[in-house]
Amino acid sequence: MERYFRAGVLALALIIIAPCLWAQTESDERALIDVKDGLGFRQDSLFMLNLRFRMQNRMGATTVSGDDLSIKTVDARVRRLRLRLDGYMMTTRLRYYIQLNFSRADLDLETEGATAQPVRDAMVYYHFNKRVYIGFGQSKLPGNRQRVNSSGNLQFPDRSIANAAYTLDRDFGMFAYWTVPMGPQELQIKTSISSGEGRGASPGGPGMAYTGRLEWLPRGAFSNKGDYSEGDLEMEPEPKVSLAAGYSFNDRSIRTGGQLGAELYDYRDAGTFIADALFKHRGWAFSTEYFDRRCDDPLTKDEDGAVAVVTVGTGFNAELSRYFRSKYQIAGRYTFVQPDAAIQAYRRRTDETLLGLTRYFNGHRIKLQAYSGYRWLDRNIDLSHPGNAWTFMFQVEFGI
Repeated sequence: MERYFRAGVLALALIIIAPCLWAQTESDERALIDVKDGLGFRQDSLFMLNLRFRMQNRMGATTVSGDDLSIKTVDARVRRLRLRLDGYMMTTRLRYYIQLNFSRADLDLETEGATAQPVRDAMVYYHFNKRVYIGFGQSKLPGNRQRVNSSGNLQFPDRSIANAAYTLDRDFGMFAYWTVPMGPQELQIKTSISSGEGRGASPGGPGMAYTGRLEWLPRGAFSNKGDYSEGDLEMEPEPKVSLAAGYSFNDRSIRTGGQLGAELYDYRDAGTFIADALFKHRGWAFSTEYFDRRCDDPLTKDEDGAVAVVTVGTGFNAELSRYFRSKYQIAGRYTFVQPDAAIQAYRRRTDETLLGLTRYFNGHRIKLQAYSGYRWLDRNIDLSHPGNAWTFMFQVEFGI
């Protein structure tokens, strides 16, 4: 048995090493293997493949009510399990980005009537220079900052309830990005024209979505692209600020949240305005987001009188955190979602506060996160108000 085991190990080693040996002996070009941010395979400027994975394992609970601490629901699962492949081919200007997901929530199986969607991102980019590039495929729209942040770079296990209600998320289409230097300042222009129906949508919808976003960095770029990573892990020595605003018009959308949510019973036009701001300095980080979604007629009905509504209204999220050199971080969050009067029979005003603690081991790649908080409905914070509850969460993030 031991002899067969050794033979198997040797065979596996040859399978892994043989391609590298071939690349080095068939030509003078060396195939290099890097282990830094993921596992990279590179052959000069002709080809590069970088492999990364990450998983988020969690356990949480929600109480029966504000004054009854008995457990009503338990959230114990693999929240995210993803594999990412990116690199370039033929030239460093031509790049690709692929992300696959495997957990139930990531597959959209928790959305009513949805089918499994294993492809999160599938993009091809062309970089004209380091400041201008375009993309074609499926990716995140240039919407609110917290959504565009990788879920692996969050300082809480999940994004805010305001993001859940009004975010743009992913779509298929054309994307364009332009960074404009303005002396010590910087302006970033991001635009897209997309299907408007979200990831994995079937062809045939009559409308499109048109999205644009401007970001102004009055004190220049953040360290290590920290404007799209929560918490000030870089300990910015000088204050850094980013102010941004954007708008997305979804023409004849068929889903309650535009690119997300259950299907409507008829097409609806919807416009979403987003504004956000970020500040970082010496371990302190403050971020805030505001959402405003409008639709002239948000209610749709089927022949039996069932109702599906566009999620219209306003939302707000604010987060303050302090990162310490000991690699611990404390963070607080306040969020509210205010549905429009037209849909208040189907959506309720919701507020939430959270207090979180994170221990980082390898930046955002490996960390332990925990939070506790309170959620209340209808602006009534009283512990006995129906629907109010406490929530708790512990999560382990592990990846390369």
